[in-house]
Amino acid sequence: MNGTLHRRQERAAWIFLGPALCLIAVFFLLPILAGLLLSVTDFDIYAIGAPQTARFVGLRNYQELLGGEEFWQALRNTLYFVLVGGPLAVAVSLGAALMLSAPRLRLRGLFRTIYFAPVVTTLVAVAIVWRYLYHPHYGLLNYWLGLVGLGPIDWLGDPRWAMPAIILLAVWKGFGYNMLIFVAGLQSIPEERYEAAAVDGASAWQRFHAITLPGLAPVFLFVAVTTMIGYFQLFAEPYVMTQGGPLGATRSLVLFMYEEGFRWWRLGTAAAIAVLLLLITLAATLIQLRLQGGRR
Repeated sequence: MNGTLHRRQERAAWIFLGPALCLIAVFFLLPILAGLLLSVTDFDIYAIGAPQTARFVGLRNYQELLGGEEFWQALRNTLYFVLVGGPLAVAVSLGAALMLSAPRLRLRGLFRTIYFAPVVTTLVAVAIVWRYLYHPHYGLLNYWLGLVGLGPIDWLGDPRWAMPAIILLAVWKGFGYNMLIFVAGLQSIPEERYEAAAVDGASAWQRFHAITLPGLAPVFLFVAVTTMIGYFQLFAEPYVMTQGGPLGATRSLVLFMYEEGFRWWRLGTAAAIAVLLLLITLAATLIQLRLQGGRR
């Protein structure tokens, strides 16, 4: 009897999961397989009209990428963006969530709306506005620096400052999403723990270190992994603001892939970049899961 009930439940589960699994197969697994097949060919603009002209080249696309400086420069830029911008975005999100969770804060809903507003704005429009803020002569940011006696900085024209400028934009644009996730995590921590710690004489830092951080461990894991994956896909900011310059200082892997595929029409090479990016992101995700799982 129990076996029959178990089989019925299993059959019902597959029936409900079937449509979602089909969508995943069509829109996720098949494109990955197509990308893998495309990456081992010399598919170009001519093969679009005549696919039979595409030739199998094996690992030649990967060898050319790994042997060229452009790929490694794009990888360094992407890792710089991920390793600097990712932790900064998480820290800003957590700080904003802590401020919005203060018990005496008034107009909490208004501030949440204001902080979340950049998330729902169009990234291209925001990037254009920030490009004017970064203007070396008329930008508001350099005007503020001038008030404290600092000289103007060519934010988007200097290779030393172009990537930090893009990181600042990305953090401002996206911290509101993670902020709401942290707010939900903070609300899930029982208030009795803080009250007991306050009775025992624990300071605010001790309560944060002993109660808040452990209570947010699963939220930290989710936010860190999703933020890292999203930052590996850096594209719109450098595409709109710098076009990968100056001197390739902001060319990311996704922007490099776009240029190879849709500017030079080397679609096989672009697919190889996509596969390498997938492997790098997967490896980084597994490392982060292992490290944070060990801490927990």
